Amino acid sequence: MAKPVHSMIRALDEARSLDFYRRAFGLEVTDRLKFADFALIYLRHPSSPFELELTVNFDRKESYALGDGYGHLAVVVEDLDAEHARFEREKLAPGPLRDFKHDGKTLARFFFVSDPDGYKIEVIQRGGRFN
Repeated sequence: MAKPVHSMIRALDEARSLDFYRRAFGLEVTDRLKFADFALIYLRHPSSPFELELTVNFDRKESYALGDGYGHLAVVVEDLDAEHARFEREKLAPGPLRDFKHDGKTLARFFFVSDPDGYKIEVIQRGGRFN
């Protein structure tokens, strides 16, 4: 059986992206592989073996076009309201808190935030199917 191990996104400014993911989600660098033209930086939270791989192409000067096919990454938190307030204090520009309903019941509470390259990250309240 296959086991998911990482998801990759492209980052224009390595330092800015590392700062964002550290402050927003507590992700720390677990490995950095430097090649002649690019680097692969692996980030992980201590609570999970799943990694986010940042690909930094050294010759890239302009932002990446995300296209219309990208969805989002998602993380789960214990206290959504507290995290939303923390994101605001950190000036990470979180979107509004949302209640997603199905058949009249709240399926999920969440907000979205964008990383420095425009990738969307959904921050979801732990509970229900999101544990």
